[in-house]
Amino acid sequence: MPLDNCRTIKLPKITDLRGNLTFIEGENHIPFAVQRVFYLYDVPTGESRGAHAHKQLEQFLVCLSGSFDVVLDDGRASKTIHLNRPWVGLYIPPMIWAAEVNFDPGSVCLVLTSHRYDEADYYRDYDQFLAACRL
Repeated sequence: MPLDNCRTIKLPKITDLRGNLTFIEGENHIPFAVQRVFYLYDVPTGESRGAHAHKQLEQFLVCLSGSFDVVLDDGRASKTIHLNRPWVGLYIPPMIWAAEVNFDPGSVCLVLTSHRYDEADYYRDYDQFLAACRL
């Protein structure tokens, strides 16, 4: 799966004197029905999260607070996306190695996924991921 399939998606932002509101509708704003939601927070300075790929699962990441980088790798090339706006998310299709790094203190990362947790869907070893990319 080429890196070009990874993309940022601008979400609806409703501005009001009382504050802003952003919402996400599965299969409308993001290209899958949401089956699981989780969030990362209190990530210690210098630590990273992720560092794996999925065989079938799709993800959508939103930085709700603070900022962090997502390093994406398709087995041939890599690129880094900086997330720091709660109305912009990052779509990550299957077969992309992704790692979340450089968390600002107090950052919160919301993750929406297309499937429920299944350990068999993960590539946690980078060499195994590379071998699968060559198939």
